[in-house]
Amino acid sequence: MTDASQIILDLADEAATGAFGRRLSPLLVQGDFVGLSGTLGAGKTTLARGVIEAAQARCGLRDPVTSPTYTLVQIYQAGSLFFWHFDLYRIEAEEDVRELGLDEALNEGVSLVEWPERLGSALPEDRLEIVMKETGDGRQAVLRGWGSWGARLGNGAFLTEAAHE
Repeated sequence: MTDASQIILDLADEAATGAFGRRLSPLLVQGDFVGLSGTLGAGKTTLARGVIEAAQARCGLRDPVTSPTYTLVQIYQAGSLFFWHFDLYRIEAEEDVRELGLDEALNEGVSLVEWPERLGSALPEDRLEIVMKETGDGRQAVLRGWGSWGARLGNGAFLTEAAHE
């Protein structure tokens, strides 16, 4: 397994976090896994919402994107692509995630997974990891690509633009 260089983005506020998600959205394709880590309130759901809303907007859709905190998974369609938004905070065992449809999500759509560390050995080797951190008044996103994501991240120029929107 190979990894990309770490990319660190400073995000001024919640709006910049959403803008980063909108910038990331068009790069995602069927089979992608994006792990979103960080403390409660660090911006994981805001980032996922930006990704999904941007994908829907490209298809002329505007469905509300809500947190899957209590439902554990929400599925959104944007054209022919499905976005599976998981929140694993309340999951206690790896096998519980399989029951939520993770295998199906990995085969049929894009998986945006909050608290991916709860997957343990089920964490896909080919993945983009984004760790969200609170920094004073803003946030920081630390990205690391594994497998094909190493090359896909490239130099990260598109991401730095998002940090300034």
